Amino acid sequence: MSEVFDVDPARPEDAKDAVEAAAAALAAGELVVFPTDTVYGIAARPDVSQTTARLFEAKRRPARLTLPVLVAAPESAWRYGERTDAGAALAAAFWPGPITLVARRTEASAGWNLADERGTIGLRVPDHSIALAILDLAGALATTSANPSGRAPIDDPHELRATFGGAVTVYLFVRGAAPRGTSSTVVDVTGSSPRVLRQGPITPDDLQRVLPGVAL
Repeated sequence: MSEVFDVDPARPEDAKDAVEAAAAALAAGELVVFPTDTVYGIAARPDVSQTTARLFEAKRRPARLTLPVLVAAPESAWRYGERTDAGAALAAAFWPGPITLVARRTEASAGWNLADERGTIGLRVPDHSIALAILDLAGALATTSANPSGRAPIDDPHELRATFGGAVTVYLFVRGAAPRGTSSTVVDVTGSSPRVLRQGPITPDDLQRVLPGVAL
């Protein structure tokens, strides 16, 4: 049976048991749902193919769609994706926050089964106390929005449990207000001209102020 915890992002110190349960489940290769600053995410270890395969299956996500990876800090991100000047500038301006940077993989992430495409990786540092506490303990996590592929993100705890059931070992739900429900802005920083792949909370004007040459 799945474990379910209510957590208060304003009091992350009270969520110690929930965070430890989530980290233990993730280390064992299980799936976990937890809140981020954008939407509820469903997460797995990125470094074990069987666990990311379970994440693709639970979400019914096509293998052509890459699983993003959340990390606890920018320096962790550049372990797994190549640091570029554009990527570093956007990270400095907007991390932690709702922007995912698509970078070329490094040797550390080269073998991760995140999609059919193996050359790049989407990286983000979330601005959420509970998510960061889990990442601090568990390390980098393949994390995508907690909903069946092609559907809108789900912010209702009952609907999330009905959707994923026992496929998720630990659920962490926000006490009070749910995540804002808007997926992150996605920017490809692999080329000479950064390119927006998906618009989101970080607006084109925000991006242009940091990188005037970004392609929208």
